[in-house]
Amino acid sequence: MSKAIAVFGAGPGLGQAVAHHYAKEGHDVALVARRREPLDALAAELAGYGTTIAVVTADLADTDGVPALAARVREAVGEPEVLYYAPSSADAGFVAAAELTAEKLRELAPLTLYTPVALVGEFLPGLRQILVAQGFSALNGLPGMSGPAVLLAGQRNWLQSLRAELAGRDVRVSALYVGAAIAGSAVHTAIEEARAAGAPVPDWPVATPAELLELLLGAHENGGEAIHAPGF
Repeated sequence: MSKAIAVFGAGPGLGQAVAHHYAKEGHDVALVARRREPLDALAAELAGYGTTIAVVTADLADTDGVPALAARVREAVGEPEVLYYAPSSADAGFVAAAELTAEKLRELAPLTLYTPVALVGEFLPGLRQILVAQGFSALNGLPGMSGPAVLLAGQRNWLQSLRAELAGRDVRVSALYVGAAIAGSAVHTAIEEARAAGAPVPDWPVATPAELLELLLGAHENGGEAIHAPGF
């Protein structure tokens, strides 16, 4: 019986590294993100592993569309035993805490909190691994970085409860919290473009997808969390 992983947020950076790792390990892979062209390019890279590689375009901010999305994933690769969730964009939507509004939280909540909860609800009976990667702001409130961080902290709380509840069912819930720009990611590209244009940019450390993948897999082996936060 074939094994499958659904990669929700298969953009450049860690998502691609996760897809390569599991395809190499013999998993069929469903690549899920908004834009088809980069997914097709990644699928072509993964084809050499000899497993089924499926491209599924979707807006993960559309929580109401999760049941239909889950059906498309099942049709493409079967019931996934691994779920990876870490969508990202160059515009993360951070705001100062004093400027945060209820409307802003409502705007950000689907992608950050509602959709991962809905996806786990859809796939949980068959899941054995739940992998999540998010920013370090989920752990510590930082100046000027409110908004998504509030919801990520809520997501972390949910994952901690889920981890404890599923421990007796042989389901591992693992999370990585990253305090760096990921080389090759949309955020890293935006920072470098702004720096080249002479704009003031945060002096963030840069982490490679390979080192973050190692941390995430280590968190999986330990059944818990890993933190990459140099300089914080």
